[in-house]
Amino acid sequence: MFKKNPELKIGNINKHGKHSFQYRVSSKDLAIIISHFDKFPLITQKQADFILWKKVIELIENKEHLTIEGLRKIIAIKASVNLGLSDELKTIFPNTIPVPRPLVEAPKTFDPNWIAGFVSGEGCFYIRIIKSTTKLGETSLLTFKITQHSRDKELMKSLVYYFKAGNIYFNDNDRKVIDLKVTRIKDLIDIIIPFLDKYPIVGVKALDFKDWCEAAELMKKGAHLTPEGLEKIKQIKMRMNYERK
Repeated sequence: MFKKNPELKIGNINKHGKHSFQYRVSSKDLAIIISHFDKFPLITQKQADFILWKKVIELIENKEHLTIEGLRKIIAIKASVNLGLSDELKTIFPNTIPVPRPLVEAPKTFDPNWIAGFVSGEGCFYIRIIKSTTKLGETSLLTFKITQHSRDKELMKSLVYYFKAGNIYFNDNDRKVIDLKVTRIKDLIDIIIPFLDKYPIVGVKALDFKDWCEAAELMKKGAHLTPEGLEKIKQIKMRMNYERK
């Protein structure tokens, strides 16, 4: 069942998948969304999607979608947005030539508050327990990760340069996806944690960050080298991310 968003005044929220909700705005309220992102432009390659999406809205407002020519224009735009055309649409419109995507250059500098928002949406905090040659036979590793489509590789490189920490990797399961990972404990403690303390993330992910920081503090003290400390870290791991009740 859809519910009105009381904070944003527009749009609806509904369950989207097992572990997520979706915020959706449609119809007349789209003008508010367009005005917002015209004033505060997107930084990732989604800005190109936004520009093309606006062109579709203009076509619809001008009633061009009611003509075959206008519909073909919309299909050509859709072919360049997000994941492109579905197999069904490719069959129906076999000769579609995607419109060129607008060029969006990666920024050279960042507003730290934007990064905090970006991490709120795209970042993850992980604790891994792996086998080791230590007396305990296993140890803990911490990872801070941001995931994006590979088309935003230059943006991710800029973030590595901004933090002076981490590296870019292609995702093991999908070569179209890249991960920015910071795993060096010194970088996590000296750079990532102080940054996110100063510019807090929002949502339930803030609870994961808090738990993750607790694990980082234990590791900083060397507690992960003791049975009791490692067990504490395991317990923290069990209440984070998808395990959180």
